[in-house]
Amino acid sequence: MKRLPPYFVLIFFAFLPLLSCIRNDFELYKGYYTVQADGFDEHGWKEYVSLYISHGRILSVEYNAINSSGFIKSWDMNYMRIMNAQNGTYPNAYTRIYAGRLLETQDPEKVDVISGASNSWRTFRRLTAAAIEQSRLGNPGISFVSVSEIGQ
Repeated sequence: MKRLPPYFVLIFFAFLPLLSCIRNDFELYKGYYTVQADGFDEHGWKEYVSLYISHGRILSVEYNAINSSGFIKSWDMNYMRIMNAQNGTYPNAYTRIYAGRLLETQDPEKVDVISGASNSWRTFRRLTAAAIEQSRLGNPGISFVSVSEIGQ
């Protein structure tokens, strides 16, 4: 087997940095991107997703909901007991699972539904897709998604 002359290897490594300058139309800009529902659902919760993106990757995900007093859904022990008894899951569990799966896959369409949290799954995917789009646009402000669009 023939070996490449050393200068070919040097030329390759010399041009390697130039390859990283090629513009990617799907570039994700660094920053925090938050998207939330524009109103409260029938249970009094407003769901939101906040992503931290760096070097084109999602590095941090927060998915949760707040009520009108600002209380976090996954901290509500009474809600957890009721939902767990009825659905077999609860917000503090499924929000972390959905966030972890997004970190693994980097694609909200590849996050699978958890039995008992399908409405939240649809909301999570919709909010996350909107946050990723905000990153593509380089718009780090808080964005809102119509509640009627979520859960479809």
